[in-house]
Amino acid sequence: MRKLIIVRHAKSSWENDVIDHKRPLDPRGYKDAQLVSDALKQLVINIDCIITSDATRAKTTAELFVANLNMNINLLKFEHELYDFSGDKLLNTIKSTSNDCTQLMIFGHNHAITWFVNKFGDKYIDNVPTCGVVIIEFDITNWSHLKKGKTTATLFPKDLKN
Repeated sequence: MRKLIIVRHAKSSWENDVIDHKRPLDPRGYKDAQLVSDALKQLVINIDCIITSDATRAKTTAELFVANLNMNINLLKFEHELYDFSGDKLLNTIKSTSNDCTQLMIFGHNHAITWFVNKFGDKYIDNVPTCGVVIIEFDITNWSHLKKGKTTATLFPKDLKN
């Protein structure tokens, strides 16, 4: 059995004059990362591996989750291939994950995230919002044998706000 916790980066700012890869989070992004990671604490999760896109907005989101969930920062790996919008490189990254990792957390970008959760989860999601989390369980023993799994939870900022 394998579990994937897939996270779209939090809301980013368009106010800075930087290339897309360097865009930072905006204030709402920081608040949403706190809100969603707090909700994730309520689920029993023992994450073995964390891989994030090396884009600033994804890295920052991942670092905020790691800190708030009191996870070991050494679990966090940066992967340029996750700066992917189509989903092909996201899929390759997941399929090439070590089998020692049974619970994998990925931080990435749309459209790749929404494409992936609809192709490999069993619950249709029109659009995974910024800082949205989708958890999918797979009845496999090897990530390279990835097949359709069961969507077991979604945590979206708008659903967590009063």
